[in-house]
Amino acid sequence: MGTLLERFEEHEGPVRGISFHPSQELFVSGGDDYKVKVWNYRTRRCLFTLQGHLDYVRTAYFHPEQPWIITASDDQTIRIWNWQSRQCIAVLTGHNHYVMSAEFHPKEDLVVSACLDQTVRVWDISGLRQKSAAGAQPVMMADPLASQRMGAQGDFFNATDVVVKFVLEGHTRGVNWATFHPTMPLILSCGDDRQIKIWRMNDSRAWEVDTCRGHYNNVNSALFHPKREFILSDSEDKTIRVWDTTRRTLLATFRREQDRFWCLTAHPELNLFAAGHDNGLIVFKLERERPAAASHHNNLLYVRESQIRIHDFTSNNDAAMIAIRSAPAGQYLPPPRSMSFNPAEKAVLLTSDADGGSYELYSLPRQFNGQIADAGQARRGTGTSAIWTGRNRFAVLDKTQQQILIKDMTNQTTKTIQPPVTV
Repeated sequence: MGTLLERFEEHEGPVRGISFHPSQELFVSGGDDYKVKVWNYRTRRCLFTLQGHLDYVRTAYFHPEQPWIITASDDQTIRIWNWQSRQCIAVLTGHNHYVMSAEFHPKEDLVVSACLDQTVRVWDISGLRQKSAAGAQPVMMADPLASQRMGAQGDFFNATDVVVKFVLEGHTRGVNWATFHPTMPLILSCGDDRQIKIWRMNDSRAWEVDTCRGHYNNVNSALFHPKREFILSDSEDKTIRVWDTTRRTLLATFRREQDRFWCLTAHPELNLFAAGHDNGLIVFKLERERPAAASHHNNLLYVRESQIRIHDFTSNNDAAMIAIRSAPAGQYLPPPRSMSFNPAEKAVLLTSDADGGSYELYSLPRQFNGQIADAGQARRGTGTSAIWTGRNRFAVLDKTQQQILIKDMTNQTTKTIQPPVTV
């Protein structure tokens, strides 16, 4: 609804990183006051504060299974905390500039981090899990400076608890973000060199697979689409861009006139994305979940995967009738938004947002034998909406010219209507 629900205002200064717990009514935040706070969003209060970082906290994430939080900071360290015991259980040192992001792998005992030292690091935390399973008690840190020094020397924390597995070098300027693919052995990173890099890893090594180029300012965040072969990225060039993972080509660009984009996230279950910019945030869908459809008697016609299909409610049979236009290689084509069916002529009008608003006229096979038919040359035109108004006539709304066009079956305009202007 876009409605503000609550304010949580205990941080002093900007809040840079925040995330929800995957199953409990908690969220964690980190900010420029060097503090990490854990909140209950039902009771609307801060439960406790974790202190130890010596500079701005950039990101904060919960572990998907363990009672852990990982934080990245400008103090050049990554810290892992046990939020149940409220203690720091590991300090990861090795980066030599601001650590801009750090997160857990969704399934494996790995951590990925991005730093302005132009590297991405992958850390093995299996030793930490084993120590936790064995019931080892972490030592309470009295002096953050001393604990950081001892962590770096391997005296305070066992040196085998967390080890650097890979150091990925390839960015020519600072790296702002790095993240794992949800299911594949891939890593995504982006940085001030305006590039998005894809890395593949196995047990013994990690290597660069490809680079997506097109942003013309710092790329601040990027992520793998949870369900499709897409990459989303946002940048200080005021754009969100969608890339094809398989071809590494740009599919779509969404531009904002005045505001630079800074962060990007995906809903864990729904087809929703959010991007933060200079003056707020936007929540958007990349694709429609509801297909273009129309019903007639006991049949439902609908679009799925570049096909017009028919579903018989009586027999429950479902089959493809005709193929429709699909996106050219390396391009993104918005799916049809609406469908209008003409049973007399066995014709279908599809409306989509492609090319700023367009429609397509398809003739369906007169006798359907269960085999998919070739669409042939569909008739197309520009317009925001198209609907049948008679046996052999349809109306097209042209918002740019503020008029309604009446067309025949050959797609020729037979009449133009100037609708009244309303204010």
